[in-house]
Amino acid sequence: MDIKDNFSHMNDMQRKAVFCTEGPLLILAGAGSGKTTVLVNRIAYILQSGLCQPWQILAITFTNKAAGELKERICDAVVDGDDIWAATFHSTCARILRRYGDRIGYSSHFTVYDSADQKSLVKKILKELNIDEKFLPVKSVLGEISKAKDKMLTPSDMLKTAQFDDRKKKIANVYKLYQAELVNSDAMDFDDMLLNTVRLFKQEADILEYYQNHFKYIMVDEYQDTNKVQYEFVSMLAAKSQNLCVVGDDDQSIYKFRGATIENILSFEKSFKNAKVIRLEQNYRSTKTILDAANGVIKNNTARRGKTLWTENKNGDKITVHTAGSETEEARYIADIVLDGVAEGRNYSDYAVLYRMNAQSNALESAFARAGIPHRILGGHRFYDREEIKDMTAYLRVIDNPHDNIRLNRIINVPKRAIGKTTMEKVGEIAAREDKSEYDIIRNACDYPELSRAAAKFDGFVKLIEGLREAESGGDYTLAELYELILEHTGYREYLRREKENADVRIENIEELMTNIVKFENEYGDEADLSSFLEEISLMTDVDNYDSASDTVIMMTLHSAKGLEFPVVFIAGMEEGVFPGMAVFSNPDEINEERRLAYVGITRAKEKLYITNTRSRMLFGSTTHNAPSRFVEEIPKNLVERTGGFGSAAPVQTGSSFSSGRVSVGNTPSSYNYNPKIAPSFNRSAQKTAVSYSVGENVLHKTFGRGVVLKATKMGGDTMLEIAFEKVGTKTLMANFSKMEKI
Repeated sequence: MDIKDNFSHMNDMQRKAVFCTEGPLLILAGAGSGKTTVLVNRIAYILQSGLCQPWQILAITFTNKAAGELKERICDAVVDGDDIWAATFHSTCARILRRYGDRIGYSSHFTVYDSADQKSLVKKILKELNIDEKFLPVKSVLGEISKAKDKMLTPSDMLKTAQFDDRKKKIANVYKLYQAELVNSDAMDFDDMLLNTVRLFKQEADILEYYQNHFKYIMVDEYQDTNKVQYEFVSMLAAKSQNLCVVGDDDQSIYKFRGATIENILSFEKSFKNAKVIRLEQNYRSTKTILDAANGVIKNNTARRGKTLWTENKNGDKITVHTAGSETEEARYIADIVLDGVAEGRNYSDYAVLYRMNAQSNALESAFARAGIPHRILGGHRFYDREEIKDMTAYLRVIDNPHDNIRLNRIINVPKRAIGKTTMEKVGEIAAREDKSEYDIIRNACDYPELSRAAAKFDGFVKLIEGLREAESGGDYTLAELYELILEHTGYREYLRREKENADVRIENIEELMTNIVKFENEYGDEADLSSFLEEISLMTDVDNYDSASDTVIMMTLHSAKGLEFPVVFIAGMEEGVFPGMAVFSNPDEINEERRLAYVGITRAKEKLYITNTRSRMLFGSTTHNAPSRFVEEIPKNLVERTGGFGSAAPVQTGSSFSSGRVSVGNTPSSYNYNPKIAPSFNRSAQKTAVSYSVGENVLHKTFGRGVVLKATKMGGDTMLEIAFEKVGTKTLMANFSKMEKI
């Protein structure tokens, strides 16, 4: 029997890729074309043909999870699969450096610095150089150092490119001291692991030759995501055997912001002589309609290899493009589609909601929670579970109830006030001894000798809280204004910029909380006090925690969705300025990357794709009116059915500066400033006419079935219901969001 007969289950192009073992090979693998299957079977064919030993194969992936899955599948397919080097770039380099790092000045026990270690080191250096962190934020410095290392630039190289850029010169000086400190500490950061391996190969010819002889076959997955130093690493290793096989899809190159260089895949044949290119274009995942839509969008990109996905699958449903009046109506629409689908037999886990920015999850989480739909976020945190949101809601809760010890402990040293854990432990002991709240103790810290040294610090915190409590109870400030006062007087935005990774995203999130507050005030009118708002958001935070195998709707950014697939996909917020984002208006070159992201999103869907946009959207406390995304218009019209579009956008108040105690809640391009006191009433065109429910009443929910009302709490124009359902147990729903009737 011919060995090739073992691979008869594969299609013609897949088999061609499997049997092409010698020389450089680029496998252009379209979405859903079975690239991992090809990689595993190619390794199996090489070993079954006796071309090398398992330990002579190196298979590089980008994540430990992917490496583990690849190795597991290899072990299922071949004997001694454990001997194959299936690993990430970093773990492969670490293995080499642990053995030969002494050649470039490191011991075999070198330390790898994580992001917290890096931040501490840069902070120390900035202090030594008398550089204000407000001028050079730690995150920015580390970002520039990482970019330099991705491009294989030394501190001297960076200094040369700085020329008349004073800021860049300062970063180059920090980089120089940073690198010296790493070497003195026998430490590397993650970028160093790749850079130092390449350096080792360049300096020590015998070590490079050893690994060139060791690895007869090298395979790299997700090649479109490699950067310059990764390209250099695999090029050096493969220089002798020339048996380098890379698998990737230039149409799915979406990580430029992480340093990925799409040119690596676009110029593969120029870099490796006599290279072959095999295209995997048959898709096994999606309907023909979805693939035709993806092809229609991506063909508008310039600088691409070119390929057309096709499938033997059925045509399937048309793509639904739905225009809602607002992001609240958009979220409600998505929730209704999910509930209808589950009522008809689908699982919640069949559905994924994708969006361009994390802040968009806010309205979606609210709608899902109100409708009782189980959901979880991949690649991020639920809006109210994010650290910065928990901090800000903790301030609100302490203002509402200063005797909340848990929330008090969370914020008393955030931002830092030199009130340490040991001191708070003493406060806790005294409070327990005297049967008082911890706030009572710190308010009178001077009465306790063991707290005398911290009394002045406690006094400053108490004055802050009491001032905010007075502002809240006096009636002169709206909730939105109170929230802005907290941000202003705590210096929380500056704290995020100074102390936290992803500060810009975190600041967007705390500004998105302003959106919730403004909407709450608009909806509840005179009933919109702080206690009611905190009760409202408790609905968002008390949703059950679902494990990874639970039947829940998945929510994530488009970047996080790459490599995943779902029967039904929603892409929310397909509007100019949201997706594609604002960056493309100032840098048109970014549009290709954004279009590739749209292509990735579309090809996640297997059976049905929904695309949604709005006539009016509130993000970060500001309202915008955006045109539909150009990517929607690029989908062939015969593939699309349009719904919605009849909701009226909320009127907009403009021109308010909110000086003299007023609060500015939005100042982004193409945005409007919203004054919480004069903002228009909340658009509730999508809501049903309010229905009253009483404890003990029997109800029939379209998705959850029969139930009985256990509790009904009036909240503005809605009612929070606790209902015991026969099929799914007890759920908390908002009456206006529930699809049920009395029986």
